[in-house]
Amino acid sequence: MSSGAAKAQSGPVTDSKLSKPSPLQPVAIVDTPASKAISIGRPAVLLSACLFRLPALIEDPASTLRTALPIVVAIQIVYAIACLSPAGSQQAKPARKARPGERRKQEATGPNLVVTTILSLLLTAIATPALHLVFVLFGAPFLDHTEHTFLCAAHLSILTAFPVFYAHGVDSEAMLAIAGAYAPLDEVFGGLLGAVLGAWLGAVPIPLDWDREWQKWPVTIVVGMYMGYVLGTKGLGTVFYGKRLGGPSGRESG
Repeated sequence: MSSGAAKAQSGPVTDSKLSKPSPLQPVAIVDTPASKAISIGRPAVLLSACLFRLPALIEDPASTLRTALPIVVAIQIVYAIACLSPAGSQQAKPARKARPGERRKQEATGPNLVVTTILSLLLTAIATPALHLVFVLFGAPFLDHTEHTFLCAAHLSILTAFPVFYAHGVDSEAMLAIAGAYAPLDEVFGGLLGAVLGAWLGAVPIPLDWDREWQKWPVTIVVGMYMGYVLGTKGLGTVFYGKRLGGPSGRESG
C-alpha cells in the first residue's frame, strides 16, 4: 500500500520535471553556403571599413559616424535575414503534409521576416537613447559632443541590440540570460560581449595626457567597439559556441 502511494506521488513529480521549459539555446547560423559565407565575410567587411575610415573618423567623428550608420544598418539587416532564424521560428507550426488527392493548404510556417526586421529596428532605435544615457553615466560628455555620443550609441545599438531582438524578440528569459551574462555563447551574444568590452577598453586612452588627435571623443570607443565586436562574434561566438561563462555548455544543459 505504501509503495503504491509512493509510486503515485512520484508520477506528478516526473511530469513536472518534463514540463519545465528548456534552457536558452545558442543561436545557430542558418545552414546554407550563402549564410556561412556572409557570416564569415561580414566581420572582415566591418573591421576593414572601420580601419579604412579611421583617418576621417579622427578628423570629423560626427560626420563619419553619421554617413557610416546607414551602411552598417544595411549590413546588419542582410546578416540577420540571411544567417539568423527570426524570433519565434522555433515554435512555428510546420506546414501539414497534404493527403493524396487533397489540395495543399497554405499554412504559416514561421514569423514574417519583414515584420520581424522592422520591429527589431524599432526596438534598436528605442534602445539607442538608453545606451546614450549609459555612456553619459560612464563619463561621456553630458552637454558637449552630444551628437558624437548619440551616434556612438547608435552604432553600438545596431551592432549588438539589433541581432538580439531579431533572434530572441523580447522574450523575458532570453533578456535576463543576456543581461546576466549567462546566456550560451553564439555569434549574437559573443558579438554583444565583445563590443561592450571593446568600447570599455577603448575609453582607457582618452584621459591619458598624450595630447594626440586620435584620443578625442569617441574615436577610441568606436574603434574598440568594432574590434571587440568582430573578435566576440568570430572568437567567443564560434570557437566557444554553446558554452556559458562559468557554466555548462548549451548542448549539455539542453
